[in-house]
Amino acid sequence: QVQLVESGGGLVQDGGSLRLSCAASGRTFSTSPMGWFRQAPGKEREFVASISRRGGSTFYADSVKGRFAISRDDAKNTVYLQMNSLKPEDTAVYYCAARYPFGDLRSLKDVSWWGLGTQVTVSS
Repeated sequence: QVQLVESGGGLVQDGGSLRLSCAASGRTFSTSPMGWFRQAPGKEREFVASISRRGGSTFYADSVKGRFAISRDDAKNTVYLQMNSLKPEDTAVYYCAARYPFGDLRSLKDVSWWGLGTQVTVSS
């Protein structure tokens, strides 16, 4: 079992930056692929980024490549999402996700556990 708690969301202007954090509890964190998804009002939840166990590989949605960076610190049981050059279309609730025990984490069906989400609003 893994519990995920997101933080770091907020209001930022177009072109600004935010860093989201996801604190995880549970002994399986270091061996679980982790990721971020987002859901904008009236839209389906979508994949944003993921990182493999121990951080060897990262994956990004085309819409955020070159602007967002995912990382993890297994000593702190935390995964991060650094978001730069933010755009109004990035406005959404951002959810931390984990997969157990291993495998790709790039779609909703891959997720074993979800956090409750943190709101990111980018003003134009």
